[in-house]
Amino acid sequence: MDKNDIVSIGTLARRTGLAVSAIRFYEEKGLITSQRTAGNQRRFLRSDIRRLSFILIAQRMGLSLPEIEEAISWLPTGRTPTVTDWQRVSRSLRGEIDARIKLLTRTRAKLDECIGCGCMSLQRCPLTNRDDRAAAAGPGPRYVLDD
Repeated sequence: MDKNDIVSIGTLARRTGLAVSAIRFYEEKGLITSQRTAGNQRRFLRSDIRRLSFILIAQRMGLSLPEIEEAISWLPTGRTPTVTDWQRVSRSLRGEIDARIKLLTRTRAKLDECIGCGCMSLQRCPLTNRDDRAAAAGPGPRYVLDD
């Protein structure tokens, strides 16, 4: 392995925008792995920049830590993931991502109309939810969450 493939925790923090404590947390969770120098300093694979970037994106997308851990488990440890490895991660998340996109798209459309809560407070409610028909389908925003 080339010495350029190994980076310090400080370099990893600068490249990802994460605090060193966050990197240690992800290491503790097993999402990344460090090697130790003779002086007991942490060293990481340069490819961990991609892993941590994926974690940041997945969190911003709303995935929970267990969901992220499951996705990361598809990646190899100790070597740079290949395109095939990342495709496996993508396939493992595709259904969840598609469901979130569908919910966000439906929510965006319904917010322009009515979210179906039965509040009858909008002018359009008598047209969209006459006599509070949404209440018969159950609690909550039925027009958005009902599949």
